[in-house]
Amino acid sequence: MVDISKNYFELFQLPVACQVDLSLLSERYRELQKTVHPDRFAGADDRQQRLAIQYAAYVNEGYETLKSPMTRSLYLLDQAGYKVDLENNTVMDPMFLMEQMELREAISEMRDHADPESELERLVDDVGEGIEALFGTFEQLWLIASEAGTDAPARDDAMKKAQDTVRKMQFMVKLAAELEQLESELLDS
Repeated sequence: MVDISKNYFELFQLPVACQVDLSLLSERYRELQKTVHPDRFAGADDRQQRLAIQYAAYVNEGYETLKSPMTRSLYLLDQAGYKVDLENNTVMDPMFLMEQMELREAISEMRDHADPESELERLVDDVGEGIEALFGTFEQLWLIASEAGTDAPARDDAMKKAQDTVRKMQFMVKLAAELEQLESELLDS
């Protein structure tokens, strides 16, 4: 069965890192699902069926967490003892907030744009590039924190900056989801 005391990286036999091999993650996910899928335990007793459901849920949660740069970053920080409170700690630098306001304004004006499809494509590209850039920044900060060794202040500084970067990434991921929804609406009309 699955050892749910392992962290997600251990579960999927992957190195603890910002970048993961997504094809290997998918392959290991499918292998684990074959082992723990509740359908395999249809004839088992209630306890085994409940355990299979728990194991399958843990495998699914781990897969969903590691396949996305945003959730993987949050998980890495959490595992390192730097939990990010996305709900209550949203203070950002003013420049980033201005960029967010401009993007939101462009989204709200999308339907009135002369060519909404091309404007949507441009915004999707901009937001995607923004997410990639923030993830790159996170990776650099993670590396700095990892290399800080026993220098606790340097490690702590890098981790706090990494937390801020993930908060920014969350804003961009939400924008990407809004753009995806808008794209669906534009295609339906």
